[in-house]
Amino acid sequence: MTVPHPILVGPARGPVAMFSLIAAESAIFTIFVVAYIFYIGKSQTGPQPKDVLEAPIFYTLCLLSSSLTIHLAVKGLRKGRSRDFGIWWCATIVLGATFLFGTLSEWNRLIYRDGLTISTNLFGTTYYSLVGLHGFHVIVGLILLTAVMAFALSGNIRQQHAERLDVLSLYWHFVDTVWVVVFTVVYVIGR
Repeated sequence: MTVPHPILVGPARGPVAMFSLIAAESAIFTIFVVAYIFYIGKSQTGPQPKDVLEAPIFYTLCLLSSSLTIHLAVKGLRKGRSRDFGIWWCATIVLGATFLFGTLSEWNRLIYRDGLTISTNLFGTTYYSLVGLHGFHVIVGLILLTAVMAFALSGNIRQQHAERLDVLSLYWHFVDTVWVVVFTVVYVIGR
């Protein structure tokens, strides 16, 4: 009599791949955060963080709220509520774009009013590198979210896609979580 071999089922590839990407990106952000902390107060010339930085509370709330909206979007899709999915997914895009607008507005003010560029001093170099790296990740996320929205508007997103979009939402949650660290280091500790 032949004994059947148990079938081993590993974890789903999508979440494993996303968690691997998040681990790699976390390492990169850690390097930038450590560099920022290391160089706090070591600039020989101004402006210094306390002179020019204003905590972007409203824009931070927008970004953090987008974690809730993307969660609600995927939850709606899981339940087969395409309309709810579309509304919450669109809200996520709007909140992310609002945050990005806030970052660009801050940079405009810092560069043209306060004279802080990436080459001004160590603070400028580390600030733009860290906040810019995060901004780049927001842009990538917004491109992906917008592509999904285009598919949704054309009727190509269905309930069976919820698991895949949940994987994408992991990336967005990562972007939000990283912002909590960046905000704390740059606007709280670094000032």
